Amino acid sequence: MRVTHLPFDPGPAAWNALLPTVPAQPALNGSKTADIAVIGAGFAGLSAARRLNQIDPSLRIVVLEARRVGEGPAGRNSGFMIDLPHNLASNDYSGTRDSDSRNTAMNREAISFAAEAAAELEMSSETFAMSGKINAAATEKGNAHNKNYAAHLADLDERHEMLDAQAMREICGSHYYRSGLFTPGTALIQPAMYVRGLSGGLISKGVVLHENSPVVDLTRNNGAWTIATQNGRISCKKVVLATNGHAESFGFFRRRLIHIYLYASMTKPLSPQQVRALGGEERWAFTPANPMGTTVRRISGTAGDRIIVRNRFTWAPQRYVPEDRLEAIGGVHDRSFRRRFPMLAGVEMDYRWGGLLCLSLNSVPAFGEIEPGLFSACCQNGLGTAMGTLSGKLVAELIAGIPSQSLLNMQSHPDPRKLPPEPFLSLGANATMRWGEAKAGREL
Repeated sequence: MRVTHLPFDPGPAAWNALLPTVPAQPALNGSKTADIAVIGAGFAGLSAARRLNQIDPSLRIVVLEARRVGEGPAGRNSGFMIDLPHNLASNDYSGTRDSDSRNTAMNREAISFAAEAAAELEMSSETFAMSGKINAAATEKGNAHNKNYAAHLADLDERHEMLDAQAMREICGSHYYRSGLFTPGTALIQPAMYVRGLSGGLISKGVVLHENSPVVDLTRNNGAWTIATQNGRISCKKVVLATNGHAESFGFFRRRLIHIYLYASMTKPLSPQQVRALGGEERWAFTPANPMGTTVRRISGTAGDRIIVRNRFTWAPQRYVPEDRLEAIGGVHDRSFRRRFPMLAGVEMDYRWGGLLCLSLNSVPAFGEIEPGLFSACCQNGLGTAMGTLSGKLVAELIAGIPSQSLLNMQSHPDPRKLPPEPFLSLGANATMRWGEAKAGREL
């Protein structure tokens, strides 16, 4: 299986750029053997390695990462590990009662697993905190989405609180929002800090990590797998493919995965005067009431007080976008920022970046044993923090033969549905995203 495409993400991984530079783990060089090799050091791959090590500390586990830990999609998201239903294809994130109850339980299993790791590794509250999140509504239509979602949460017997415009101003300092819907079960993370901490914990337990080691070939002979990088090889009996949409580059799930880039910008540190002008709390996190709207988060910590805005989706079946895409979308981010925070007119953006999402047409993962000894923990449907963590944990338990209801749930999903042929697929995808963003209006 010759790998046809290496990972690509535009712009710097801002969360990682905020952190001190540390020496890279050595790239794979020469030949070695392992019991299990994990391809990908994001949420899924690191969670799989952690769970495998917990189950059997004697296992020889090797993790291969194409870049540095924290540089890929795991270090490029907005840091929401969400427990409640969060269906990006829905108007208000919700689905059916049964599916949402099941998915909430699974998301909470993932968050508990991550919280245990954070506690064991003594991660700071800046790295991982059970802070909750707010669905922020800037329009009456967004407010209606929040009310519908609140009614759905009441039916699920889930805790939530509706916030009025004044309460939103007291939290974020902005007059932009009409209402908010607070839910307490979301963990907020500094994603690069979290995955770097997780990888350091694995290394301390004897797991071997090779950074800057993109896999170029994957071959099975006589019941064993050989993984090749540019300068090395690993022979092992079992492999975990934890590469999200990049699984298609290995030849799996062809024309069954949807690849979309999502973009974000982060401000320079706010000065003390700008912090006073803004007001509000020093840390908060808003997802948009309309899923096509703008996510906004304020952080405060080692890198100072900053605001992140995230919006705009672009269709990318080749898992690549031109670098100049960031400049065009950066203008949208600047407008979204200025509308919300006119009191910060002089604040400039420090970083702009894009990250790749993977979805399936029927919103199911690409999970399970796809060839003898080869296990997939891919396609997180835009929810990489929680679903990536869960799929990594569960694929480890699948390998170890540890049954659970969550594993049964994960295995009960059908395969990702085959995509329509081109050019209809690209035409439909682009039209759907642009129409969704147009309908979002001031939520964008």
